[in-house]
Amino acid sequence: MSGSLRQLWYRWKSLKLPWRRQWLCGTDLAGNTFWEFRDQRNAGRIRRIARFRWKTHHGDVELPPQWIQWLRHTRADPPSINEQKLDQVRQIQLKQLAAEADRRWAEKPSFLDPPSKQQPSIGISSDIAEPQDAQGTTPRQDGPKGKTAEQEKAAERARREEERERWRRETGQPAPETQPEGWSPKPTRRR
Repeated sequence: MSGSLRQLWYRWKSLKLPWRRQWLCGTDLAGNTFWEFRDQRNAGRIRRIARFRWKTHHGDVELPPQWIQWLRHTRADPPSINEQKLDQVRQIQLKQLAAEADRRWAEKPSFLDPPSKQQPSIGISSDIAEPQDAQGTTPRQDGPKGKTAEQEKAAERARREEERERWRRETGQPAPETQPEGWSPKPTRRR
């Protein structure tokens, strides 16, 4: 049907004439029609249905939220075409804003990125290897502290372990050596 003929047919079908069993309430932008009719069992109740375009498979039908609300009697009046167009524009704008937010989020460096992708940090570098002598041990450094490399490594390990323990205490996690106890119910009191 052409556009003007279809509009004329829709107007005719939307008239609530007394001999009609059902009448047209509106259409959506996809061409689906929405109808009302009186329930056979309960004469006071009006039922609502949707009829999909004949070219569309029932699994591919997507109804707008406004029409779903109308079908479920959550909404009293059927949505207008203008309201549906505005909602479609709103959804397009929402998708554009979400894409921009995703792009901005992707530009920020993440803590999960491998070190090669992160910015190089200025300061102490932990990947510098210490020199070793022919026996495979690290020579003693004579400095103001006078500590050996083994002592420094042991102190670093102790500091890391203390940090882990502090974190466990703060989060309330049990130590890894802790085993769960079996359940032993208390005896019930007589009343």
